[in-house]
Amino acid sequence: MSKHACVFPGQGSQFRGMGKALYDSNEIAKDLFEKANDILGFRISDIKFNGTDEELKQTNVTQPAIFIHSVIAYQTLHDDNTDMVAGHSLGEFSALVANKVLSFEDGLKLVSIRANAMQKACLLQPSTMAAILNLADETVEEICAAIQNETGEIVVPANYNCPGQIVISGSIKGIEIACERMKAAGAKRALVLPVSGAFHSPLMAPAREELAAAIEATSFSTPSCPVYQNVVATAVTDAAAIKQNLIAQLTGAVKWTQCVQAMISDGARIFTEVGPGKVLQGLIQKIDKTVATGHIH
Repeated sequence: MSKHACVFPGQGSQFRGMGKALYDSNEIAKDLFEKANDILGFRISDIKFNGTDEELKQTNVTQPAIFIHSVIAYQTLHDDNTDMVAGHSLGEFSALVANKVLSFEDGLKLVSIRANAMQKACLLQPSTMAAILNLADETVEEICAAIQNETGEIVVPANYNCPGQIVISGSIKGIEIACERMKAAGAKRALVLPVSGAFHSPLMAPAREELAAAIEATSFSTPSCPVYQNVVATAVTDAAAIKQNLIAQLTGAVKWTQCVQAMISDGARIFTEVGPGKVLQGLIQKIDKTVATGHIH
């Protein structure tokens, strides 16, 4: 029997006006948006609906904004026949509300703490990320390891998005050297991304301590269905393991390709992306064209 997977997007899926149609048309959604404003202590709904791209791009706004949109879309529009969940980076928190591990309130508080901690870590050391296209995973891994050994600069694979698309993360110098070497090795493109820091790399270690303390202090319930977590790319159903993987994710790689492949191996034939944008649908189609994809937002 074919199984249904719900997947939740991460940073980069935001857009101006996101969630406004939900807010205007659904009383439950409106109440949840207002609850989110109260929890955060500022009207994030106003920034989402009417803010500038620049305002929306701030990590401490972007992450809660995407989480809120995704969770509210799931809770108000979804018919609840979910066999498994996964989220890309930040999206893992949305997935954990969908499968009842976290409450909406606790999930939002953790996302806000995570976003602020990451922003602070970005200020400690200038760092960045780059997208590498059309190069084998092993080649990217080898080049990153060689640069770290030779120069001491941090540069690591951060997001395994789909075959032929990896994002690397590290110091400004490390990423510059890596982009040159990736192109020399045959990459179609090695493009520095407009991000504020080296997410999913050891440079996020200062943020990890703060997030770990908050996660440890939060109650995690038994999931209603398995979550395929970024750092292990397998089904996880144990609340204690979910906590540890969520903490590890901040400095570890997002194994999105491997997560999707594992879900397909375990019977997923229908993937529904829940939240703003359609990034994950595109990646899933590149991972396996035979599965069906859809979107609720």
